[in-house]
Amino acid sequence: MQTVSLSWLKSLDALNNVPDEQLQWFMDNSVDRLIPDGEHLFEAGDPITGPHLVVAGGIQFYMMQNGVRREFVIFHAGEITGYLPYSRGKIAIGAASAVGELQLMSFPTEKVQEMIKNHFELTQALVHVMSNRVKNFTAQQQQNEKMMALGKLSAGLAHELNNPASAIVRDSDSLKKHLRLEPKMFKEMAMINIDEEQVNVLVNRLFSLLAETDRTKLTLKQRTALEDEIADWFEERGIENGYAIAESFVDFNFSTADLDAFSESIPEESASPVFNWLSNLLVTERMVEDIQQSSKRIADLVSSIKTFTHMDRAQVKEFADIHIGISNTLTMLGYKIRKGNINVVEAYDKTLPPVKGLIGELNQVWTNLIDNALDAMEPNKKGTLTIKTEKDGQFVQVTIIDDGPGIPEDTIHSIFDPFFTTKPMGKGTGMGLEVVQRIISQHNGTVRVKSVPGCTEFIVCFPLDN
Repeated sequence: MQTVSLSWLKSLDALNNVPDEQLQWFMDNSVDRLIPDGEHLFEAGDPITGPHLVVAGGIQFYMMQNGVRREFVIFHAGEITGYLPYSRGKIAIGAASAVGELQLMSFPTEKVQEMIKNHFELTQALVHVMSNRVKNFTAQQQQNEKMMALGKLSAGLAHELNNPASAIVRDSDSLKKHLRLEPKMFKEMAMINIDEEQVNVLVNRLFSLLAETDRTKLTLKQRTALEDEIADWFEERGIENGYAIAESFVDFNFSTADLDAFSESIPEESASPVFNWLSNLLVTERMVEDIQQSSKRIADLVSSIKTFTHMDRAQVKEFADIHIGISNTLTMLGYKIRKGNINVVEAYDKTLPPVKGLIGELNQVWTNLIDNALDAMEPNKKGTLTIKTEKDGQFVQVTIIDDGPGIPEDTIHSIFDPFFTTKPMGKGTGMGLEVVQRIISQHNGTVRVKSVPGCTEFIVCFPLDN
């Protein structure tokens, strides 16, 4: 058993500046206790007592969520816990048990007012302990929530990145095989007797068609009909591989009228190798386009991640278009949105001026609220997510609405409380909405909730310039 002496107390960082007579008074009015390993100290809902100084062993704090024990902090020897001067917490929100053989020096809570009145330095030291605890706990929980938010996005992002990456690998491999056919095609083209003017006409018409970006998207029925029409056109003119190459011309919305225009510049005896050569160019063009689109998709996702986390900026308030953060959040949650069969309605006031804030923190707000909305609609296997932005005087208001089952009346008043969650273990920390509220409070704003079955609204409002 550790002997608690004046010199031992003075060795603790939290108490080393407290006058000896005050530390002696603290010892004289405290009670030493020995508690066996694993013994419960208190349960959620019990009054908070103390302060308690851990002399030896440790205290494990935990909460029960959905029948599962969630451990979140341990106090070790030399640390102070329990009720502290000016603390607003009166009731424990979790439970605690002893780790190892726990030795506590417990100060009676009813004497805290006497401490405040007569022992300024001791009170100051304990208030400093409390403020550090709140600061460290807040920072830790905010970091945990950031990691939780990134965890929510990681599976979807892996899927989002995997699709275009796989497409690039597949198309590049096909392109490599396709280009190996070029020597045979080159030999056939080299044997064609065609003058420079005819070549120029062919090239100009081809690149004119390829330059069209507003190509009509054909239905399956329309595409099949056009393929048959072009294949018949080739067959009537004795073009080799007519049915095989028709598909590549349909990809670029060629019509038989376009083929007629090309054939005017091609000697009849050269039509077959020229149209096969054109098909070869179109196949190459399509593969390159697919690779470009997939590469752009990856680049856009990486850009969204960078902007979403604001990883290249200092943590200072700056002006930014709020819609970019919301849009990036939707991009990051895209896989979950599609998987949940969710229709997204974006009702933005595009005249909103840039908003001043901690952009990375605000993105965390949008992530938590949108992800919660998606979770709420999950049981229905479908839903509509509506996001509205509007200006209200010198304030910006963002409303996130889902058509899920709603929040029960008996829990709606607790949803912003720390550690409160209705989600199963591993899906929620119970800190998401508390973090949302804290971040918006940092922006001098408010978060409100309205909920009835079929419509839940979270309304975030804060100044445009704060």
